[in-house]
Amino acid sequence: MSRKSVVARQKKRERMVAKFASKRKALKEAGDYEALDKLPKNASPVRLKNRCGLTGRPKGYVRFFGISRVKFRELASAGRLPGVTKASW
Repeated sequence: MSRKSVVARQKKRERMVAKFASKRKALKEAGDYEALDKLPKNASPVRLKNRCGLTGRPKGYVRFFGISRVKFRELASAGRLPGVTKASW
């Protein structure tokens, strides 16, 4: 489990990206890079990091499910992920 402060920081960035998305798009289309520079740094979507929705783990992220590989394996083995079955041959 990640530190709560790191997960909170990530959620704050996500909110800020959503808040400034339309403004960033308008400034980019207008080519006003000076005004774009004055926006908060955390308003840039590049600063977001994919994290596990359950634990906040930053590495081993499975994009389709939005969770880390560790949690994916646990939930898949327990049969809690619809459409996911264990391979057998």
